[in-house]
Amino acid sequence: MHREFLMGNEAMALGALASGVNVVAGYPGTPSTEVLETVARRRPEGVYVEWSVNEKAALEVAAGAAYAGARALVTMKQVGLNVASDPLMSLSYIGVKGGMVVLVADDPGPISSQTEQDTRTFAAYAKLPILDPSSPSEAYAMMGDAFALSEELGCPVIVRPTTRVDHGYEDVEVADACDWVRHEPEGFVRDPSRWVIFPALSVRAHAAIEKRDALLAKRLSSYARNTVTQTAGPDARPRLGIATHGVSVTYVAENLSEKDDVRVLRVATPYPFPEDLAADFLAGLDEVLCVEELDPVIERALVATCGRRGLNVKIRGKLTGDIQPSGENTVESVERAIDGFLGRGEADESGRQGDFPRAVLQAVGRSCLSTGNHPAAPTLPIRPPVLCAGCPHRASFYAVKKATRGRKTLFCGDIGCYTLGNAAPLDMVDTCLCMGAGINIAQGVTHVEPDTTAFAFVGDSTFFASGITGVVNAFYNQANMTLVVLDNSTTAMTGHQPHPGTGRTMMGQVVEKVSIERVLRAIGLTVVETVDPLDHEAAVETVRRVADEPGVKAIIFRSPCVVLARPKARSAVDADKCVGCQRCVRELGCPALVPDAATGKVRIDAAQCTGCTLCEQICPTHAISGGERL
Repeated sequence: MHREFLMGNEAMALGALASGVNVVAGYPGTPSTEVLETVARRRPEGVYVEWSVNEKAALEVAAGAAYAGARALVTMKQVGLNVASDPLMSLSYIGVKGGMVVLVADDPGPISSQTEQDTRTFAAYAKLPILDPSSPSEAYAMMGDAFALSEELGCPVIVRPTTRVDHGYEDVEVADACDWVRHEPEGFVRDPSRWVIFPALSVRAHAAIEKRDALLAKRLSSYARNTVTQTAGPDARPRLGIATHGVSVTYVAENLSEKDDVRVLRVATPYPFPEDLAADFLAGLDEVLCVEELDPVIERALVATCGRRGLNVKIRGKLTGDIQPSGENTVESVERAIDGFLGRGEADESGRQGDFPRAVLQAVGRSCLSTGNHPAAPTLPIRPPVLCAGCPHRASFYAVKKATRGRKTLFCGDIGCYTLGNAAPLDMVDTCLCMGAGINIAQGVTHVEPDTTAFAFVGDSTFFASGITGVVNAFYNQANMTLVVLDNSTTAMTGHQPHPGTGRTMMGQVVEKVSIERVLRAIGLTVVETVDPLDHEAAVETVRRVADEPGVKAIIFRSPCVVLARPKARSAVDADKCVGCQRCVRELGCPALVPDAATGKVRIDAAQCTGCTLCEQICPTHAISGGERL
């Protein structure tokens, strides 16, 4: 064993490798992405890893490996679970032979997601066990627990970290690579009665699942990571309790001291819920505050436990308005909730941090707590998200905007960097629902308003993930719309992962690129044009010509992400030629363009400029020049 300072995602990747994982598949999505990337970077010979085209494909690849007796891991974020839910719901009934862990990173906040879904609720819906880590070190250990539990039960097990666990860092004790488990799969054994889902099988499986989960709930009451602790020691008789989970465990710990005399329930397995342990926790208490993020999972479970067991304990939390109903918890928000629950005043603040009993800290996996008084952090300026300087998506949106001026238009967006095209001054995203949805939404609107010129924007990675089916639907149902593929040769928003159009795999193989043009023509599209969006005149002319064609047609704006295409020379403004019209600023919104408040003229921030030359092409006085990209 040795210690490493690890991000939570790195810790879980090493936990999977130490457990003998054989196959890892996933689709990039913040905050889960680094798990698979770490596996790819540190995997031993014989471990297969891939970025799949979407989460459904990834889960099915992992399921196939688990059918063959391999230990398989699939990674995604909470909205990716929506995509993977179809096979996962059936897999709950079919089961697996090898251990299969479904790692779903939830994003309270949400910090980088469309929704604030709680995978604990989904686990109960799917009737699958779920583990809820509170720290990177615990997340590492839980990966081994999850594989072992999955193989024992013959079903997938979900591990559900949240953003603050995924991206938090801790000094973690990990196994040496020479001590990692070497798992040898048995191979697939034909057995249609087990692997082919039919209604009769589902009936039997459902009954078995209900029986299994009832027994498992009792077992999980003694799971080492489900704990009951007391701040004032084992001989105290507290009347108040706090129930919590995940990273909120650490927030509760940081806001309690020995003099608070509180019993604490930490729930590491929200489903099946450890009711026997919860009943022991509730014994003798008058009130309990449930400190949890997103859904009131623990709160509802404790209310049900009280009802079934005739316990007269008041359960407080989200449903009673004592905990915020949405958003992520913080040390400060939990402090306010605990202050109200315990009736603490300002006089109690001095003893609250750093003196939580050692036994409790060990139980929740905390390696340390902050101590002492720290100056208040300054208020940070608001920094709205914006397309990078020189981003080719800005040029693509601008070309479409210029080409369609005066028309009744609809611009359907999608999930990715290009969602930021909704911001001023571009204002080019009218709708954005979920990955791939813009293509079908454009069809729906034009069926109602046939006089609308509809564009559906989609990235190259998203095209492969979930856009192709929408194009097939449009062509088959004779829609009238323009597909715009923003091809920047990478999956930029989540950290530049490869996809089928890049010609390389996560295993390091160089393969034949999947051609977007050929895919579209194979579907049946006859008008498919590719243009560099940074050639402004050609891009505008292409949009005008293609948009006038009937039926489904496509424009592929192909230009590499600015992170991949470094500047050879940066643009500069000739102050003598600049007349201060600020057209470049008003129409492009590039962060490298900086208006001078004193003169009204514009200068270029050389630290941000990528030499894309778009501003040079639209400057009416030709005051900008010199840019060039590699």
